Amino acid sequence: MIRLILATLALLFGSPALADPLIIAHRGASGERPEHTRAAYDLAIQQGADVIEPDLVISRDGVLIVRHENEIGETTDVATHPEFADRHTTKTVDGRPVAGWFAEDFTLAELKTLRARERLPDLRPANTAFDGQDPILTFEEVLDIAAAAGVGIAPELKHPTYFAALGLPMEDAFVAVLERRGLTGADAPILIQCFEVAPLQRLRARIAAPLLQLVAASGRPFDRPDLDYAAMVTPEGLAAVAAYADWIGADTALIEPVPGRPTALIPDAHAAGLKVAAWTFRAENAFLPEADRIGSDPATHGRLRERLARFAGYGLDAAFMDQPALGR
Repeated sequence: MIRLILATLALLFGSPALADPLIIAHRGASGERPEHTRAAYDLAIQQGADVIEPDLVISRDGVLIVRHENEIGETTDVATHPEFADRHTTKTVDGRPVAGWFAEDFTLAELKTLRARERLPDLRPANTAFDGQDPILTFEEVLDIAAAAGVGIAPELKHPTYFAALGLPMEDAFVAVLERRGLTGADAPILIQCFEVAPLQRLRARIAAPLLQLVAASGRPFDRPDLDYAAMVTPEGLAAVAAYADWIGADTALIEPVPGRPTALIPDAHAAGLKVAAWTFRAENAFLPEADRIGSDPATHGRLRERLARFAGYGLDAAFMDQPALGR
């Protein structure tokens, strides 16, 4: 319960409530277990994560489930189920073609027959030992995990505009869960994320819980073709974000494009009244800038601790991490 109180304070007021940036377990301890599984979340909590992060998509019967994408072939054993072979298809998701099996074509009962597998087996071969062990979790099941452990939760709404066009309004299903669980208030131990803009703006009109606008190093929100992410991290853009959100969640490249040479994003965001989270801190060389790598093997762990320490020195409020133990 003490960790829950500290996490809530940090979500509301920023890192002065803690000595270091808040550690958000990115899809659980996804560097050591298949992502979005109970095993990944349990390990992240054991490692001292302040917050656990589930990505949310939706089933055909309107239940929020936890997967990185609505295409589930990459992270489950659905391809080994002959009864679902005819559901393999190609769809256009946020303007790009994607082939595979999609959560919205399955009921929750069907999804529960599947088992998770490691998404990056070449970089994380040890994780494949856990393939086939864990079922897909619902959002409410991850809420139960967080509540039992006394940690916060940072759900991300994936592709809400896409799902709304299919007649699956994620926001309504999401708010219904929050209302049922008493997580709509400004003091709720939750941090709600999205790359799109309008869903967060609509949520702000419905609930008081903390909101986080995600921004990438390039591109634009799918629902706002007139607005690119580069404009959103200018002082003017950050002020606009602060009108509906409490946090900005930035690609690490927007904060430190060159090791040791930070941009003005963190101080500019703080000046606008926004707290700053950075994504994603991963230990493998493949995800680190050259100066932080050790050796040439993409799977070898580099100098992640040193990198995180630099970001903490820049005033970072929270870090999304695949290996939460390294943040401690």
